[in-house]
Amino acid sequence: MERHLREIEKQLGQGAHVRVGFLASATYPAGADDEKAGLHVAQVAAWNEWGTATSPERPFFRDMVEKKSPRWGVTLGNILRKNHYDAERSLSLMGEVVKGQLVQSINNWSSPANAPSTVAKKGFNKPLIDTGVMLRSVDYQVVTGEDSGDD
Repeated sequence: MERHLREIEKQLGQGAHVRVGFLASATYPAGADDEKAGLHVAQVAAWNEWGTATSPERPFFRDMVEKKSPRWGVTLGNILRKNHYDAERSLSLMGEVVKGQLVQSINNWSSPANAPSTVAKKGFNKPLIDTGVMLRSVDYQVVTGEDSGDD
C-alpha cells in the first residue's frame, strides 16, 4: 500500500490546480459590441453575475458551482485513476468538464428575462447571450508546480 501511494504521489507531482471561467486574456473585440469593445470578458460576466444599477443579477456562475461542485471530487478522482494519476492531464480533463457545465449554465439561463428594450435591440430574448463572446470565452487553465499559487 505504501509503495502504491508513493507511486501516486510521484505521478501527481508538486501541486497543481485548474482555473475555470473567464481568463484575463479574454476581451471583447472591436465590432462585437461597440459598448464593450476592449473590456475584459470577466468584467462583463461579473456585471451579469451580480447585476448593475440598470440590470438584475443573473447568478449563472454561482448557481452552477452550487449545483455541480458536490460531484467534482468524485469526478476528478475517477479521472485521475483512469489517467494513472497524471495530474496535468487529469486537471485538463476536469477543466473541460467544468467548462462544459458553465457553458450549459449560460445557455440555459432564462430568468429574469431581458427588458423589452433589450429584446428589441438584440432581436431575441436570451439573457446572458448577445454577441456570443462571453459564451465562447469560457475557458480553463491548468497551473502546475512553481506557478500553482493564486495571483
